[in-house]
Amino acid sequence: MSILEDIRAFVPGCEQERRDREAMLEFLAVHEDAFLRTNLTAHMTASAWVLSRDRRRVVMVYHNLYRSWSWTGGHADGGRDLLAVAMREVTEETGLRRLVPVTEGIFSLECLTVDGHEKRGQYVPSHIHMNVTYLLAAEDDALREKPDENSGVAWFTPEEALAASTEPWMVQRVYRKLVDRAAAYMKT
Repeated sequence: MSILEDIRAFVPGCEQERRDREAMLEFLAVHEDAFLRTNLTAHMTASAWVLSRDRRRVVMVYHNLYRSWSWTGGHADGGRDLLAVAMREVTEETGLRRLVPVTEGIFSLECLTVDGHEKRGQYVPSHIHMNVTYLLAAEDDALREKPDENSGVAWFTPEEALAASTEPWMVQRVYRKLVDRAAAYMKT
């Protein structure tokens, strides 16, 4: 299936996902450049909630831009295989190389606001990340930082991950949802 078909087929688990799914489908219907960050209003991104090999922890990175512990993810940059984008971003940001999807298809959807900021000496205006999230498991556990994006990579229990993030909206609306959904796939 195409990513558009995957988004259409995704069954929202909450009101936030229902509304964000509608917004994504409307945006994708009229913006041929939706997968490129040259669209300054919004563009497609992919993230991953990554479980450890023993299924007891999740990986988080200390994101330099947001100054907070966060999940991994990034821009589609023209790619329409968002699972591949999410997996590439995990590898780039954490060093984890052996990743497998835990569930089939999309795990979560979010429209995320990004405040204006400087990137590589250029101003990037405020915009929206139309984000598709996948649930992955690492089959290795050697972590490394990506200094141009993060200054820390670590494994956390789900509750530690929630406590580590300093972004209240992300904790309440995204990470809590991911922790709750992923619980069925984790060991205690």
